[in-house]
Amino acid sequence: MEVPPLVVAQRVARTDAEGPGLRYAVWVAGCTIRCPGCCNPEMFDARAGEAIAIETLADDVRRAAVDGLTLLGGEPFEQAAACASLASAVASAGGSVMVFTGYLREDLERRDDPHVRRLLAVTDLLVDGPYMRDRPETSRRWIGSANQRMHFLSSRHFPGDPRLSAPNQLVIRLERGSLAVHGFPARSLFARARRS
Repeated sequence: MEVPPLVVAQRVARTDAEGPGLRYAVWVAGCTIRCPGCCNPEMFDARAGEAIAIETLADDVRRAAVDGLTLLGGEPFEQAAACASLASAVASAGGSVMVFTGYLREDLERRDDPHVRRLLAVTDLLVDGPYMRDRPETSRRWIGSANQRMHFLSSRHFPGDPRLSAPNQLVIRLERGSLAVHGFPARSLFARARRS
């Protein structure tokens, strides 16, 4: 069966703001969950991205010489076949896989979808649950709201990792004449911005 290309809204080849270690981050296009207050509403539209072959992305990840891949969005499980293929290629080459989803793990596991099961099987660290803007997370890194959970699906990452409690960071990049923002700012940065 031919693997579809992944429709990508944004990607950053080397970042430490999107998971443990140095990571290749891919924001997929398309999300039907559409959490109010989402920091990436421009990625809701599944057509608002570039279709990129899995082989091309996998080669880019290898060339970036990173610790692993982070899939965000948008919603990775809405492109489960392509995301599973990319994640499998990265895992086969020794990289870790982290996935952010607005779905609950239990709901994903109940789906009768081999691509969803395959993506879960190669995921080392899963962050699940919809973003809730009225429940901001204040102590866990990379997590947007307090209801979201971290699932350590392999022994590669672990709850006591000191990187999980380090402050969040907001990264601003100027790339080819466009401003790109990613990461999640520390709560204190929001407070300073509101006072200004």
